[in-house]
Amino acid sequence: MEWQDDGIVLSARRFGEHDAIVEVMTPNYGRARGFVKAGMSRRSKTNLQPGNLLKLNWRSRIENNLGRFQLELVRSPLGSLISDGARMSALAAVTAVVSSAMPERETHAMVYDALSGYIALLEAEDGSIAHWAAALAQIELGILTELGYGLDLTACAATGGTENLVFVSPKSGRAVSAAAGGPYKEKLLALPCFLLGEAEATPTVDEAYSALRLTGYFLERNVWVVAGAGQPDARERLMASLSKLGASA
Repeated sequence: MEWQDDGIVLSARRFGEHDAIVEVMTPNYGRARGFVKAGMSRRSKTNLQPGNLLKLNWRSRIENNLGRFQLELVRSPLGSLISDGARMSALAAVTAVVSSAMPERETHAMVYDALSGYIALLEAEDGSIAHWAAALAQIELGILTELGYGLDLTACAATGGTENLVFVSPKSGRAVSAAAGGPYKEKLLALPCFLLGEAEATPTVDEAYSALRLTGYFLERNVWVVAGAGQPDARERLMASLSKLGASA
């Protein structure tokens, strides 16, 4: 079996002395892995950094085998990100989330497009860690929907109303209004208004943190626990940075 596609590098790990196992997200073949001969050599390993866009040729004699990649670097975002720790932290978080959440060899073009757009956002001159964290939360909402665990944020679960939705029920994944949820707010998850498309300004650090706490709760319950893993370390580090910034504000 053989296929060709674009791919964004999610991870690369050493296999033996100089070879590598590379994981990518592609538009047509989903999350895919493959063996790269001499992938960890000094000449080749710079092509395998997370976030890099590659042209890929994957080949295997048996469809379900690991297979082998031949690849060509199309572009790398690292030149514009490497000097900014916050951007690099956001890049590490988004690639780790896609790697940990998406099933292998299932087409999810929306997730590929979202990842590509997120990297372009990180490369833009203007931005902040709150901006990038909020965008990550929106990608995670999309991932939950793609996997069949989408949240219903259209109306209050208790009253059916569409105004002043500020909570989400951790049991049902449905929105709850301020009036209906007020007495139970300690048991509910905060719903930042930007996730409803209502905010015009950049979300605050606290709003971005609340959004990632919300999406992370449902990813943990429906995806990461099932896969036998918890929140990716890179995402946890981004959350810790946001928490620290919020506490110092």
